[in-house]
Amino acid sequence: MTGGRHFLQIPGPTNVPDRVLRAMAAPTIDHRGPEFAELTKAVLEALQPVFATSGPIVIYPSSGTGAWEAALVNTLSPGDRVLMSETGHFATLWSELARRLGLQVDLIPGDWRHGADPAEIARRLAADERQEIKAVCVVHNETSTGVTSRVPEVRAALDSVGHPALLLVDTISSLGSIEYRHDEWGVDVTVAGSQKGLMLPPGLGFNAVSEKALAANKAARLPRSYWDWGPIIAANERGFYPYTPGTNLLFGLREACRMLTEEGLSNVFARHQRHAAATRAAVRAWGLEVLCADEREHSGSLTAVLLPEGHDADEVRRVILEKFDMSLGAGLGKLAGKVFRIGHLGHFNDLTLIGTLGGVQMGLQLAGVPIKPGGVEAAVEHLREAAE
Repeated sequence: MTGGRHFLQIPGPTNVPDRVLRAMAAPTIDHRGPEFAELTKAVLEALQPVFATSGPIVIYPSSGTGAWEAALVNTLSPGDRVLMSETGHFATLWSELARRLGLQVDLIPGDWRHGADPAEIARRLAADERQEIKAVCVVHNETSTGVTSRVPEVRAALDSVGHPALLLVDTISSLGSIEYRHDEWGVDVTVAGSQKGLMLPPGLGFNAVSEKALAANKAARLPRSYWDWGPIIAANERGFYPYTPGTNLLFGLREACRMLTEEGLSNVFARHQRHAAATRAAVRAWGLEVLCADEREHSGSLTAVLLPEGHDADEVRRVILEKFDMSLGAGLGKLAGKVFRIGHLGHFNDLTLIGTLGGVQMGLQLAGVPIKPGGVEAAVEHLREAAE
């Protein structure tokens, strides 16, 4: 046993602030009563600036995977074609889910070091003369790689060829951490989860929905019941749900939204970018490589670190956990053992980052990875200059 708190520096679930924990510890209330109706309306209103939308937001008692499924079954029909980009492990999982639902998936191959390619998306859509592609699905921030796709450019790609496909975007590891604008960017369904930038435990999934998506919902024929937007949106108008909601998680969500509002969303986004840049400065000072290969696409939520050939990232993670009581994210899918991921999102500050990078630096050295020792100092210098 060691003293002090455990450092949970995976890219989600993230550390839950004390304020949110205390809010969730409130006595459970009647989810059919007037107090709950007020809670529902307050939460839905508070979420709109977080998604940057004036439209409806559906909250499910679910994981982000459930919100993935909800986005698809509410807008599409069996056999519909969807265009997706292989930007990493989670983009791949979403494409597999779509196939299991009976959709035809056109998956644009990728190297897991770049985001969705707007030019290739435009080319694919231009070639779709019969407009059989009904949706373009993009992971905004790929949690497995630390790469952020350029969603406004993807929207521009659809518009440039005049294609009517819906735009569905996964923001599970970006919402509340990286700037995102559902309405302004012309997104039709935004998918999100509670356990990352929203600073809650897992258990809530979200769909933010455009008018175009609501229109598509009326014609969509994929089977749906639990995920159906219609009964939920109708019940929400009175402050209720058609089933038992995650009452105490909603208490926590209301408090998390208050915290984001108090800091100011623009300040929240700037803080995440500052910590991401400091982390990359450390990685490069160690002589290691950041997995993301495009400077325009570096994630503000996490940094994936590529280890030299012959070194096992999981061994580094094991050493760091055993010696310093800190958890880092594993490499997923074809990146297993090749990268580790440093989460720097959610309830996080400069000193937490310095402690995190100190643990990483010592762990790399103890695991025998050849590095230069100046990573922490490089991060400190970056943060000091930002503080000035």
